[in-house]
Amino acid sequence: MSATHVAEEPFGTLKNGSIVHRWTLEAGAVRVRILTYGGIVQSVETPDRHGTRGEIVLGFPDAAGYEAHGESYFGALVGRYAGRIGGAAFTLEGRRYALPANEGPNCLHGGVANFSTALWDAAPCPGGVELRRTSRDGEEGFPGALDVRVRYTLSASGELACDYLATTDAPTVLNLTNHSYFDLSGDGSGSAETHRLRLAADHYLPVDATGIPAGAPAPVAGTRFDFRARRTVGRGYDHTFVIGDGSGTIGDPEDRAPAPRPVAELSDPASGRVLRLSTTEPGVQLYTAEHLDGSLTGSTGRPLLAGGGIALETQHFPDSPNRPDFPGTVLRPGEAFRSRTVYGFGTE
Repeated sequence: MSATHVAEEPFGTLKNGSIVHRWTLEAGAVRVRILTYGGIVQSVETPDRHGTRGEIVLGFPDAAGYEAHGESYFGALVGRYAGRIGGAAFTLEGRRYALPANEGPNCLHGGVANFSTALWDAAPCPGGVELRRTSRDGEEGFPGALDVRVRYTLSASGELACDYLATTDAPTVLNLTNHSYFDLSGDGSGSAETHRLRLAADHYLPVDATGIPAGAPAPVAGTRFDFRARRTVGRGYDHTFVIGDGSGTIGDPEDRAPAPRPVAELSDPASGRVLRLSTTEPGVQLYTAEHLDGSLTGSTGRPLLAGGGIALETQHFPDSPNRPDFPGTVLRPGEAFRSRTVYGFGTE
């Protein structure tokens, strides 16, 4: 018998009448809640150094909050292409594909009706829940009918794994991630600026004024982007850090993704909570929630402020479909996209 308890319950109703379900995964002192709407990680509760369990992700207490404020992507599965695609267009095998320009001139996180606004099918799997959907050919301008499965599982030791699998019937581009914002204080303190971060990245991607990578990866040494030794995060980040070559995430359907490698550690000196992040992806997008302005209230009842949460989005690089020098994001028929990210929770 699995040491992880898995339960399902109704969570609310969308404007179109669709019912959202919430799946609760619990193992020991860690409890995680997943929504069928947007594949959202609605809640993660872990103990502090004194054993008191608290909420460590930003979000809302009801489905209406997520539907009304989808532009913030709280806890959501993001696709078909996480990050920005410059000029809201790309060329694949000689054909140009136009996408929605939903952030200035660029396409952000797969367009307007992206994966984070979809209602996913759900079924239990060992230790968790498997979400499924088919993204139709032409959805938000992307080619190919894409079958996607995402498994959220919680181990007996309290590690949350997110496993992605996707196949297509025509060449397409693909970049998937989870967009949770972490505040390890556990009480909705309103600020994660004092959290400390260690990130195994020698390079990062400089960006232009619209957030599109400008030029080649740059060394972090001697810059504010150097988190190779643990230090306070602060504010003002929406950048990709280069942590690998991306090999192994697209290949033969029978292949497995390589084992995830440790890439980041986020800690909160006040509570003692620690988040350890491992992934198979070649990049981590560090975003310090600059768009939040206090006008929204989260699950803990406190205003959501700029710097109030830290997103560590494991993914391929922004604008890769227009950058042949970046790790490839093209998925073709007969191949499978496989990716794994693991969130480990502890204290110090």
